[in-house]
Order: sequence, then structure tokens, then C-alpha cells
Amino acid sequence: MTKISPIRRLLFILLTLTSLYSTAQQQPTTMNKSQNPLLCDPETGICETPLHKSKSITSTQPITNNKPLTIIYFTDPICSSCWGIEPQLRKLKLEYGHEVTVEYKMGGLLPDWSYNSGGISKPSDVAHHWDEVSLYYQMPIDGDVWLEDPLHSSFPPSIAFKAAQLQDNHLAILFLRELREQVFLKKKNITRWEVIETAAQKVGLDALKLKKDYTTVADSFFKEDLKLAASLGVRGFPTFFIQNKEGKQETIYGSKPYEAYEQAIKKLFPTTTSQSYSKQWEELFKTYPTLTAKEFSVLTDQSLSASTNQLKELTKQNVLKELTTKNGSLWSINNVKEK
Repeated sequence: MTKISPIRRLLFILLTLTSLYSTAQQQPTTMNKSQNPLLCDPETGICETPLHKSKSITSTQPITNNKPLTIIYFTDPICSSCWGIEPQLRKLKLEYGHEVTVEYKMGGLLPDWSYNSGGISKPSDVAHHWDEVSLYYQMPIDGDVWLEDPLHSSFPPSIAFKAAQLQDNHLAILFLRELREQVFLKKKNITRWEVIETAAQKVGLDALKLKKDYTTVADSFFKEDLKLAASLGVRGFPTFFIQNKEGKQETIYGSKPYEAYEQAIKKLFPTTTSQSYSKQWEELFKTYPTLTAKEFSVLTDQSLSASTNQLKELTKQNVLKELTTKNGSLWSINNVKEK
């Protein structure tokens, strides 16, 4: 993992956008100003507030699918640590997707900018920090969106995701990925409807229905996610609740190595075995039509440098397209959808 200087570590502590809302019942205008949800601990990869720090997780959510295990994943479209664990999550789906269902829940990371504490008071405070987070996770993130077209909240894209789930859960996951690419790499303000609409159309959602649901019923489903997060004591993002049919549960907070997620799965389902998958680039891009070098590295069990070299060579051969940002690249192949 890339090491960061003490100054950079301080910046990481001040502002990893993987944090939490202070409570689901609070309105944005009444957020407790003494509990800045953007203060994070880089060692744990998650943000905590005094409100939730000592609370244990005892509640469970019933499994509603036929697979042995369910992962309830609390996340947010602008959660940088959630973007940072995409390599692990994508590999987990390939190796254990036959045994595990992942249910995505929105957490409400940034209600608005009505607070001022911990040195974080305005969007521009985030810009340099996102660049630092990019180096830390080795995933491309361009923080200049906070200087050029800053987001006022993470609620609009979260509600849009809930609207997408009403159409098709698979397409909703593709939609969330597209929103993240728009904000983290392309510096697009994903609170703007035209950006949301473009992302929806790209993954095959009905944009007209999405807008109707977005402006009517989706907000109530988003609030249900917030209430569930509060009932489970969620204190930051990403948070994973891994459950089996017997009601036993393992909880993983924050960004962790792949082995941590795998061990939790095997603890709850000891007889499970990982499923082999093709590590050939053609097959990986059929499953995941966009990949960063870090993702390709994790999925192919190669070093980051070897993965980068292979992707760049394929780009030279005009097989892949490379989207270059100041903090890394994203590679794509045309017209193949993610499973």
C-alpha cells in the first residue's frame, strides 16, 4: 500500500468522504455541528462519531433470497472508500457470487454543507483530499470536481439509485458504478439531473420512468435505508453485514483487504469454496466493461505495474480505450454490460 506522509495522513483524518450522517432522523439543517461526519481514521478506513462509537451491532435483516449468504452493503455514491474497495468487491462477486447476494443500501453521506467543524466547511476543502485518497487506495479520483462544479449533497444521486432499483436491481448496480465514474474520474456533478439521466441511459434504464420515480416514491425508499442503517448502528461507510440463513452475522467496517471479506464468508458458511473464473482480459471485460489498473491487478493476481503495462499495451493495439485522469486511468471495451 502506498505510504503517506504525516501531513497527508492528517488530511486523510480530516476528510475521507466515507463518513456518516450523525443520525438518520436529523434533518440536514439541524445536523449536530460538534459531530462533523467528515472526520475519519485512515487506519480503520471508516469514520465514527461519538453517537455511534460504542454501540454494538445486534440487529439483523432477514434474508430474502435463495442463496446461503447475504451481504447488506451500506454505501454512498460519493463515498471514496467505497470506490476504493471496488477491486475487492468485484473479485468477491466473481469468486463467491454463486453463494452470496449483495444488497445495496444508501447511507446518506452528505446531507448538505450546513455544518462547519474540524476544518471542513466548504466543498473546496475536499478537493486536495480526494487526490490524496486516490493515492492511498491506488484508484483514480480527481478532486477538482469540488473546485469546478461542487456537489451540494449526496442525497440526489442516492435517491436516483433507489429509483433505479425500482426498475431493475442489476441495472441499478451498473447505474451506481456509472455515477461513481462520472464524479470520481470525469469530474461531473452527479446531483444534476442531466448527469443522472445520461448515466441512466448509458446502462439501459428507462430515463423517463427513473425521473418519475425519482421525483415521487424513491425518496421514501431512501429514507427506509437511512432508518435501517440507524437501527443497525451503522457508523460509517462502507459497512458490510454478512448473514447466513441461521441468522448469524459478521460485520466488516471500512476498507479492508480482500481476505477479510473472504474469511467472514467462510466463517458463516464453512463448506463454501471459491469459484474459479477466467483471468483473461477478454473475459474480465465482458463481465466488467470498465476496469482500473488496480481492479485489473486484483482480478488477475498481478502486480499493479504489470497490470498497467498490459492494459496500456492493449490500448496501443486499439483493443481497449483509456480514459486518462491526473490520478490514474480507466479502461473500457464497448457495449458489454457488467454481471
